[in-house]
Amino acid sequence: MDARHFQTALLAWGTAAAWLLSGGVAAAQGFEMEGDPTLTEAQPPPAQEAEPPQAGAPSEARRGNWRVTPALLIDGAMGVPEQRLIDPGMPTPAPAEAVESDEPLLKLGVGDQVNLQVFGRPEFNTTTYVADDGSINVPLVGAVEVAGKSPSAAANAVARALKGGEFLVNPQVSIVLPAFKSQQVSVLGDVRNPGRYPLESRTTVLDLLAQAGGIAETGSTVIYLLRAGPDGKPLRQPVDLRGLASGSGEVPDVRIRSGDSVYVPRAEQFYVYGEVQNPNAYRLDPDTTVLQAITRGGGLTPRGSDSRIVIKRRVKNGKYQTFDADLTDTVHADDVIRVKERIF
Repeated sequence: MDARHFQTALLAWGTAAAWLLSGGVAAAQGFEMEGDPTLTEAQPPPAQEAEPPQAGAPSEARRGNWRVTPALLIDGAMGVPEQRLIDPGMPTPAPAEAVESDEPLLKLGVGDQVNLQVFGRPEFNTTTYVADDGSINVPLVGAVEVAGKSPSAAANAVARALKGGEFLVNPQVSIVLPAFKSQQVSVLGDVRNPGRYPLESRTTVLDLLAQAGGIAETGSTVIYLLRAGPDGKPLRQPVDLRGLASGSGEVPDVRIRSGDSVYVPRAEQFYVYGEVQNPNAYRLDPDTTVLQAITRGGGLTPRGSDSRIVIKRRVKNGKYQTFDADLTDTVHADDVIRVKERIF
């Protein structure tokens, strides 16, 4: 603000003060501010008898149902084209509703170890566990309900309890979880390290598989997420991981919840034996050919023949059918591939 605008503002304030003291009548008959074409005559309702001023009330002029505040004169002096008329009969706009926060990613539960700290008051610091009733014991306060709350919400609950009991005026409380045992998930099946793992914030299926050491060699690339449904019965949701390797599919981003289980079934397999380097059972990938299957087995031995290959396959009636195979044939699940010895 330069000097000219500052002087204009002071003049406006002085005019407003003189107007209020003299009990001007501009608000009752409409008014027009000189030099501001944006302010036109107001047409208020019929004038009513002015109410007597109350002690301690803000300085303002009341004429009829309109109140003219000094901000009007200041804005006119500053060149702001805005007319601020406040009607007492007009209802005050309701404040916007607060956006509901998402469900906390980490919620305290029974058995969790809690490290409670109050800034500047070490006598309140304690390490405790969430009891079976979902509460923790706070010094001087007693039991405070924290189950189902995030660590920050639980700290706020403890702070309110300390303030409500008049133990502290404005307590600053923090809660740290050294051991988070209430929310765990299970990983089962063909993984390297099956077991139960604590649930961390924003854990996905891929994160959980990484904690379990990854899928074993015999594990399938289509796994299942087991989660309790609305009726309490477990629901099985397939999660396809084949897009990770091919690059053509979508990367799954399935979030894990407390109590979920991830099951990695055994993948479909084929068997190769005979004149190969490493006869064994191998995981069957989509569109695997006989040549690829033999390569998975380490390739042919010096005596192996790539033209004398036989596949033994189970058909619909449960019986096995044996036939000669070419290197470009597609391998099916549970096929048994035999590589015979060369004749010459």
